[in-house]
Amino acid sequence: MDLQIAGKTALVTGASKGIGLAIAEGLVAEGARVVMAARDQSDLAAAAERLRGGPGEAVAIASDVADPSRIRRLVDDARQRLGPIDILVANAGGPPAGPPSRLDDADWARAVELTLMSAVRLARAVLPDMRERGWGRIVNVTSLSVKQPIGDLTLSNAMRSAVTAFARTLAGEVAAAGVTVNNVAPGYTSTERLEQLFADDYAKARLMASIPVKRFAQPFEIAAAALYLCSEQAAYVTGQTLVVDGGMVASTY
Repeated sequence: MDLQIAGKTALVTGASKGIGLAIAEGLVAEGARVVMAARDQSDLAAAAERLRGGPGEAVAIASDVADPSRIRRLVDDARQRLGPIDILVANAGGPPAGPPSRLDDADWARAVELTLMSAVRLARAVLPDMRERGWGRIVNVTSLSVKQPIGDLTLSNAMRSAVTAFARTLAGEVAAAGVTVNNVAPGYTSTERLEQLFADDYAKARLMASIPVKRFAQPFEIAAAALYLCSEQAAYVTGQTLVVDGGMVASTY
């Protein structure tokens, strides 16, 4: 299927590896011009080099989305390199694990900046151009935890749920301007984050056994859902959360 986004300019954060890289790769394959952002310059440059030569274009700009001043600079630099942003994929790294009783105010403040405010500030920075042109796609990468909280991931549960509520509210504000705002909520996916959280092979085996499809997702499977939400065909889909979890969330809503 042609997603009709060839020539569009996209900004993908957290794009040096895992789900972010898979989404950037999919966008380039669709002919989009993609600004890839992440903190580590060397990893990011290597990732962008992998995507060069495809139908679209990939450029790398190192940035830390937990820093408000760098978000504005990132969007300005992206605009200068490839033009106004048509598609934003806000994909911030997950905050540290920990039960509620062991988290202090500093832990919460860092999580707010990294996970919630990065999505808010990125959207705020790209929306004026989207509204002016009457077309835009904003997709936040969250987690199945917005539907079914995960034990010990207190900060991620709370912050990603806040992103979901923000996105739903923003979607209502900008829908008439031709801008959609959605979330893709991955289940357990084979990434470095999964390895950090479940380093023990026995724990990973038990977790996999609890998933109805009996395996972890691959990043490209999450990317496929995100790409649909970025497409022209998804113009009537807004304010939604698309869970891609192998049937893990036991809910009808």
